[in-house]
Formats: sequence, C-alpha cells, structure tokens
Amino acid sequence: MNNNNRNNNDNDKMTLEEAGRKGGEATAKNHDREFYEEIGRKGGEATSANHDREFYEEIGRKGGEATSENHDREFYEEIGRKGGESRARQRDND
Repeated sequence: MNNNNRNNNDNDKMTLEEAGRKGGEATAKNHDREFYEEIGRKGGEATSANHDREFYEEIGRKGGEATSENHDREFYEEIGRKGGESRARQRDND
C-alpha cells in the first residue's frame, strides 16, 4: 500500500507532513499577524459567498456535537460563567 504520509523508502524524500510543516514555518517567518488576518478575512468572505444558511447550521451542529462528546458539564458551566461575566462588563461600560 502506498501511503503518502510516510517515508517508506530511503532516498531522503520528505513526507507530506514534513513538507507541510517546513513550508508553514517558512511562511510564518516571512509574514506577520496582519497577513494571516487578511487571508482569513478573504477566506471567510469567499466561503460566505459560496454557502447558504443551511451550510453554517450544519457545521455548527457538527461542531456542537463534537464539543459535547469531548467535554463534560463543568466545561459548559465554566464557559457560561465566563460569557456572563464578559456580558456584565460590556453592559457596565455602555
């Protein structure tokens, strides 16, 4: 079986994982936070232009299911408390 993620021969070829990591590190050295914010914004705009409300509902549902499988009640209590405190501070500043 040919697996592109593994270096199965001894001819010094990089695996896909190694190449991706090396490329990501090189890109990070050459670009600042604003660069990543800009490409993120552009990606978000392109995605929103190509997908409808149902798409976002579906990915939100899947994300919620995955989160609930990995976290317990205390996790939700903590994020709820933090959110409530943040909203209270926002109201106090208005």
